[in-house]
This record gives sequence, structure tokens and C-alpha cells, in this order.
Amino acid sequence: MTTILIAVLAFVSVAGIGWVFAGGDGNKVSTKRIKTYSDTGLKRGKKRISALDVSNNRRKQVQETLKDLEQRQKEQRKKTVSLKSQIQQAGLNWSPTGFWIGSLVLGVLVLVSMVIMGRPLMIALGLGVGAGIGMPRWVLGFIRKRRAKKFSQEFANAIDIIVRGVKSGLPLNECLQIIARESPAPVGPEFQKLVEGQTVGVDLPTGLGKMYNRMPLSELNFFTIVLTIQQKTGGNLAEALENLTTVLRARKMMREKIQAMSSEAKASSMIIGSLPPFVMGIVYVTTPAYMALMFTETNGQLMLAGGMFWMASGIFVMSKMINFNI
Repeated sequence: MTTILIAVLAFVSVAGIGWVFAGGDGNKVSTKRIKTYSDTGLKRGKKRISALDVSNNRRKQVQETLKDLEQRQKEQRKKTVSLKSQIQQAGLNWSPTGFWIGSLVLGVLVLVSMVIMGRPLMIALGLGVGAGIGMPRWVLGFIRKRRAKKFSQEFANAIDIIVRGVKSGLPLNECLQIIARESPAPVGPEFQKLVEGQTVGVDLPTGLGKMYNRMPLSELNFFTIVLTIQQKTGGNLAEALENLTTVLRARKMMREKIQAMSSEAKASSMIIGSLPPFVMGIVYVTTPAYMALMFTETNGQLMLAGGMFWMASGIFVMSKMINFNI
């Protein structure tokens, strides 16, 4: 009897040990493990899906912002630049009425001067109209281009101020105020107008749009796009603006390189364009009677008009050939 009891106990012990080593209640353990791994996988999948949703939403916001900016630019390009806008872009405090009055006075002065000097009425009238209409416009365009060139040269340095300020923890508005105070004209005054607009409640995209109307440069357009996208979608502003300054400086280097390479062609065009008037002036000084026929006779006047037309056409073509837009 004792032997049988010992055998039964031994059998039960061996069976229990085997059952333990075999995994016990395997279904429950495996089910628990599967559930744990499945829950972890679901959580990771949800995180990936949420990250993809955030990325897709951000991409959509960027695309919508770019479409809005592109639409605004198309509308602005369709509009003709008014005289008031041209005066603002030149940084002048003139009014359109004052500009037209000054043009009229200049034209009348040239006309009266030519009549007093004894020039034919048609020539005097043509010179007066040309001086009254063409000369002020040319001066205004020259001032606009010179101001835009100065702005482009200093604009990258102004963006560097924002990059360093944002990296050091300063808010964007304070960086803009530093640019308005420290940067030379015309960058400083333009940013001062932007800061003043924000003070009275104008939002940043609207203020940048007005700034672009006063200074229609591609560099400022890039800056507007970067700040507008950053405001709507977020991101590293310092890194984006730092990349923008790299691009702007590369464009500047390319522009200067092209200017150096085209300097010979520009000098040649200036010499070729100035030779005919220079020779005519020398002949008029040495033998006035010989050159006076060009002004008094009808054939001479027609020849002068034709020569001036073809000279102007040649100078225009040469200027277009040696000017490059980057």
C-alpha cells in the first residue's frame, strides 16, 4: 500500500512538473502576450497615423498659403503701377499733382529757352514735350532703381539680425524693432513703417504686403513667404531665414559677377552711343554754319530725327542685351 501511494505521488509530481515546464495555462499566457503586443502595435500605429495627419495638414496649409500668395502676386502684376506708387517706391514725399506741375514747368522752361535761342518752333516744341514728360519720369525711375539696389544690399544683414535674435530667444516683433532702429535707409525706414503698422493692429502678413508694394523686390517676396508660412504652420524660423540669407547672398554674388563680366560690353555701348552727339557737337563748335543747315533745313531736321530714332533704338537693344535679371 505504501509503495502504491508513493508511486501515485511520484506520478502526480512528475505530471505537475511537466505541466509547469510546458507553460501552465498556455492559452491565457499567450492570449495575454498577444494582447500586449497588439495593444503596443496599435498605439504605435496610431502615433504614426497621427504624425502623418499632422504632416499632411501642415503640407496642405503650406500649399494653401503659397496659392494665396501667388494669387495676390498675379493680381498685383495685372495692375499697372500708379504714379503715386512709383513715388512711394522712390521714397519721395511728392504728390502726383506736384509731380505733374513740376513736369509742366520744366517743359515750358525748355520750350521758352529754345524759342529765345532762335530754334525752330517744332524743334522747341518737341524738346519741351520730351523734357516735360520724359525727363521727370527718367529721374523718378533712376531714384527708384537706386533705392531698390540699396535695399537689396542691406536686406540680408537685416535678416541676419532676426536669425540671431530668434536664436537668442527674442520675439520676432522685437527683432523687427531692432532692424527699424539700427539698419540704414531704406531698410530701416521701411521696417519702421512695418512696426508702426503692427502697433495700430495691422497683422504681419498684411504689413509685409504693404511693404512689398512700396519695395517690389523678389528678396522681400521670399521673406514674406517664409514669415507667412511660419506663422500659419510653425517651424524653425531661424533655420528658414538663415537658408534665405544664404540664397540672397548667392544671388548677390552672381549679380556682381555678371556685372563684372558685362562691364566691357557696357563700356562699348556707352562709347558707341556717345560718339555721334560728341562729333556733332565738335562740328557745331568749329563750323557752326555747316551744322546749322541740319537745324534750319527740312531735310536736315528729318535726318536728325531719323538718326536720333535709330540711335535710341540701338542703345535700347544694347541695354537689353547687357542687362540680366536674377
